[in-house]
Amino acid sequence: MRLLHTSDWHVGRTIRGRSRADEHAAVLAEVAAIARRESVDVVLVTGDLFDTASPSPESERLVYRALLDLEATGATVVAIAGNHDNERRLQAVAPLFERGRVVVGAAPARPDEGGVVRLTTAAGENLDVALVPFLSQRNAVRADLLMAGTEAEAVAAYDDRCRHVIRALCAAMRPGAVRVVAAHLFVLGGASGTSERVAHTALGYAVSPHAFPADLHYVALGHLHRPQAVGQPTVRYAGSPLQLDFGEAGEAKSVALVEVGAHVPARVTEIPLTAGRALRVVAGTLAQLAPVAGTTGDAHIRAVVHERARPGLADEVRALFEHVVEVAVEAPPEEGGPSRRRARPEGLTPVELVGAYCQAANLDSEAVVPLFAELFEEATG
Repeated sequence: MRLLHTSDWHVGRTIRGRSRADEHAAVLAEVAAIARRESVDVVLVTGDLFDTASPSPESERLVYRALLDLEATGATVVAIAGNHDNERRLQAVAPLFERGRVVVGAAPARPDEGGVVRLTTAAGENLDVALVPFLSQRNAVRADLLMAGTEAEAVAAYDDRCRHVIRALCAAMRPGAVRVVAAHLFVLGGASGTSERVAHTALGYAVSPHAFPADLHYVALGHLHRPQAVGQPTVRYAGSPLQLDFGEAGEAKSVALVEVGAHVPARVTEIPLTAGRALRVVAGTLAQLAPVAGTTGDAHIRAVVHERARPGLADEVRALFEHVVEVAVEAPPEEGGPSRRRARPEGLTPVELVGAYCQAANLDSEAVVPLFAELFEEATG
């Protein structure tokens, strides 16, 4: 059978306040096209469908349309909630999706109450998928331990609770079935980036890779945004389908195609995703940035300018790059650093203080100080 693993859509995520809805629509359509082309039996969506627990109507339309488009390829779709998703909101729509071939696991459940999804493909092969949606620490660890226990005890308790949930679900799987776990967890050994929610990738949310039984055929993970295997090729984060912030600039995105049988080890193939716009960081003086301006296509740009800050500098950068979303002004490397620190000046006039500040902060005092002097004269004259 063929499984397609995708994750961490984060629909609703903006880039410095700019909507990326069109990009999300394009990349999710690309995922559906891959599912159709590869004749996939099951699509696994391992959490963080949304970027926020209160998604906009536009974001809901995009996500629900994407799930239905995946189902329209002929595949069964199994989706779970991540730490960014609203458990109750997903529970509310789950019964509507179940009228088709979309299964939504919004919260941890007992095996016979939706915790294990039992499927049979058109070729007659059995597949059991254990669903492990995001489990918050407050629900997994007793309140008294969180309040009165040590940090080490709380870390161990969360890992132990997750192990218990996974073992209970896997124990209920059918003999002879392909055995898969779909989980939204932070598994030790996985490399996080800059776009994950830091509180949920801390040690208190860490789960050992040994939490997964050795006889599983595949572990489909969500939560970390970089496509990667953890420990072995069949324990895998699919990663996000778009570069979500500039810490991911240059990072290739993909989905994972898994070919597996009950007695055939899983073979995992990364299929690159090309839809959506890249994120790119450019740095240098204005003179150094000018030749780069025509080479960035439609990428979202973060420009780091190594010049003295002055009025109008950001506008000059925006004139070079049509799609710049952030301009950061930093001192040239040879001018920055601790050596530029000066003692606080004393006994200076307000205009002299502004001049001293501009010098210490690497600002263009010739542009700022005269303007301040004129304003100060009007205010005090």
